[in-house]
Amino acid sequence: MPAASAIPPSPPPPARPQLAVSAAIFRDDKILLVRRARSPAKGFYTLPGGRVEFGESLHTALRREVDEETCLNIEIIGLAGWREALPATSGGGGHYLIMSFAARWTAREPVLNDEHDDFRWMAPDAIADLKLTGGLVEVIAAARRLIPA
Repeated sequence: MPAASAIPPSPPPPARPQLAVSAAIFRDDKILLVRRARSPAKGFYTLPGGRVEFGESLHTALRREVDEETCLNIEIIGLAGWREALPATSGGGGHYLIMSFAARWTAREPVLNDEHDDFRWMAPDAIADLKLTGGLVEVIAAARRLIPA
């Protein structure tokens, strides 16, 4: 009989599309990027965010996810756009509709949870050399246009 595995298997992806939020957080003309520590998109830089829970508003979900993942306080400026991550393009991680918001940092310093293993505050024009999740450059550009100078 084979030995039991010490690491439980990953749960199967949801059978239905999931609604998620992400935050393009600006501070002193720099954007916060976080690197995924596990699949899907392990090793890719992205924006903090996650699933919207049943009965939760998009803004409430965004503040909760940003707090859980980075410990930051933010001011939400507005909807910067959306993107769709399909199972074939999300590394088998499921089907997500991600509503991305422009936000401004207001307090606290980043403290990452176990979903991420690195963060960087970077000028939006300097991120092209990083391994980025799909559509990230366009979302950041749209969010940047919403942030008052």
